[in-house]
Amino acid sequence: MIKKTNRSQKLFEDAKEYIPGGVNSPVRAFKAVGGTPVFFQSAKGAYIFDEDGRRFIDFVLSWGPMILGHGNPVVLDAIRKQLERAMTFGAPTALEINLAEYICGLLPGIDMIRMVNSGTEATMSAVRLARGFTGRDKIIKFEGCYHGHSDSLLVKAGSGALTLGIPSSPGVPECIANQTITLTYNDINQVQQVMEQIGSEVAAIIVEPVVGNMNCVPPIRGFLNALRECCSSTGALLIFDEVMTGFRINPIGAIGEYGIQPDIICLGKVIGGGLPVGAFGGSREIMEQIAPVGPIYQAGTLAGNPVAMASGLATLKLISEPNFFNPVSTLTTRLVNGIIDRARDAKVPMTSNHVGTMWGIFFSHEREIINYKQVMRCDTKRFAKFFHGMLAEGIYLAPASFEAGFMSSAHSVQDIEYTLDAAERVLNKL
Repeated sequence: MIKKTNRSQKLFEDAKEYIPGGVNSPVRAFKAVGGTPVFFQSAKGAYIFDEDGRRFIDFVLSWGPMILGHGNPVVLDAIRKQLERAMTFGAPTALEINLAEYICGLLPGIDMIRMVNSGTEATMSAVRLARGFTGRDKIIKFEGCYHGHSDSLLVKAGSGALTLGIPSSPGVPECIANQTITLTYNDINQVQQVMEQIGSEVAAIIVEPVVGNMNCVPPIRGFLNALRECCSSTGALLIFDEVMTGFRINPIGAIGEYGIQPDIICLGKVIGGGLPVGAFGGSREIMEQIAPVGPIYQAGTLAGNPVAMASGLATLKLISEPNFFNPVSTLTTRLVNGIIDRARDAKVPMTSNHVGTMWGIFFSHEREIINYKQVMRCDTKRFAKFFHGMLAEGIYLAPASFEAGFMSSAHSVQDIEYTLDAAERVLNKL
């Protein structure tokens, strides 16, 4: 295991005095891999630098937003220009319209969009909108999909498909969890059977079209189609949580990759260019149920913050250029296939998934990983050794085996080849 620098160790001890667990989001604490988290100070392009000046090739990219890499000059210029005008108003700005219009122009079937401050706000608001629009209470989600930490969605499965949901955290009332049904991702038959029985009570099915919170797990053929058909036939709404996948797996996300139209889409990460932002959108009929036009209440003091809007608009314009996406996706394929080849040579059991610029590796004997139970059978101890070995080589991966990796346009072929050489050295020691 890598010997942590004194600066990171000192900062972590200081942080634990004032911040629960020393971190402001649990996965940062390195509980899944052991050791002390690395504290970072600066970033540029594909690289991040810790408090002691060590450089790492970054495949976390702030958990997805930095598809252009860190410190893109066009995005920084847009941010600086807005900062010179104002940081925030808590009032309408033209930038809100510009970004909303741009997103609606990119995504088919999305007529209107409401800006919020985070992915959690987006999914929470989308669920409230679905319940208000349909007049129903029940929500269906899937095991292994994470939709933020709002009470309705922080629910794990009961013992069977139709049993009551169980709160996955203290503080979530059972009466709220009882309205959420958790099913198995990629199990078409289960969804169809449940919707046949209780579809008339279901307000919405919410899903990560490509799961990024049990590592990278794509949908099997026909799964998203089945969700669409079940919702259309019962009057439930289909919510795509594309906070992570939006503009990541395809130039226009899951709609472009799989050709399935959701009723509501949730966005975040990339649309803020690295600044805190979220959004949810849908047809005019659905979205005009939100206050102040309709009766369903949703609000946010800093929603549509002009600095985030400027950053997001600059980012989306750059990644919408015709020749942007394919090179980044090609690098992703090169990285993933290269790691698998080296694992095979080292006789280390491993499989992988990747879609667009999202990717994941699994220490598993199984040929294909398609659901939560398979992910939970993976060798997390071996991943922890691999993580620390790669960290020692100057490669920063997500500090948990249940998190996806990301690629940016700032990564070079040389970065990928260095990473593959490092992976070969580490894998041969496992």
